[in-house]
Amino acid sequence: MKNITLSVDEKTLKAARVFAAEHDTTVSALVRGYLESLASGLSHEQAVEAMRAAARQELVELSRKSKAEVGPISWKREDLYER
Repeated sequence: MKNITLSVDEKTLKAARVFAAEHDTTVSALVRGYLESLASGLSHEQAVEAMRAAARQELVELSRKSKAEVGPISWKREDLYER
């Protein structure tokens, strides 16, 4: 894999870092994904949908692998809305 150098203003980079952190990824991964979508000939919308589909699939896989269990429900719906 080759490295590239980009010039980006500080405000843009800061916003990209925040976005990446909120989405549990890196700025490098975001740029790499975007460039890969360009190289594959996908439109922006198709690339976004492909990333969303991959994220959904990853969530499904994580839920299947999870050892978490849901216990018995000991509350009533009305209890949630008590004032």
